[in-house]
Amino acid sequence: MQNELIIISEYCSKCHIEPSFIDMLQETGLIDVQIEEGERCLLFDDLPDVERYSRMYYDLSINMEGIDAIHHLLKRMEEMQKEIHWLRSKLRIKE
Repeated sequence: MQNELIIISEYCSKCHIEPSFIDMLQETGLIDVQIEEGERCLLFDDLPDVERYSRMYYDLSINMEGIDAIHHLLKRMEEMQKEIHWLRSKLRIKE
């Protein structure tokens, strides 16, 4: 199944964000941008992340380095939660 794509210029216009913000997210490695028929596009699945980063940047005035650090901390926390869940399930089996 192919992922749906969102044209960046249209998304930025509708959401009132600067296209340069998307460029910064891409340069930091937080999102991937694809070129489809000459248009720069986002994956539809990336929109929740872009919206979260946008709120951090525009509403909370967190710079790109801070957003990147928060991203890595949240990712690590998610991994730890999965590990805790797995460990708990192993403990229940042995009881």
